[in-house]
Amino acid sequence: MKIRKEYTCPLEIIHDILKGKWKTVILWQINHLKKVSLSQLEKDIKGISQKMLLEQLRELREFGLVDKINYEGYPLRVEYFLTEGKGEKIIEALEIMQKIGREYIEEQKKKNTDKKVGN
Repeated sequence: MKIRKEYTCPLEIIHDILKGKWKTVILWQINHLKKVSLSQLEKDIKGISQKMLLEQLRELREFGLVDKINYEGYPLRVEYFLTEGKGEKIIEALEIMQKIGREYIEEQKKKNTDKKVGN
């Protein structure tokens, strides 16, 4: 993924880094598990293909949010983890987004319940 050379706002950079369906979910899962294998991420993130997962992980690594450990031996084993700097900091923002998402879901449930009761 290419980063533009000029931005009018720092949020544009973050948007470019995190845009897409999967990156925030991947970051959230890695944070939850601390160190996680590719196969575990595939299992935990419903609907993502291995190709897409690898592409998203590569981009997250390029931006310094995620890194990986390659273990020697057979079978090959790789674990992904959040970086101490940017990776751990981005989780603070994701926690706020998660909270807002939960609130939105609850509001929608309440609206749907109120509609059913009102009929």
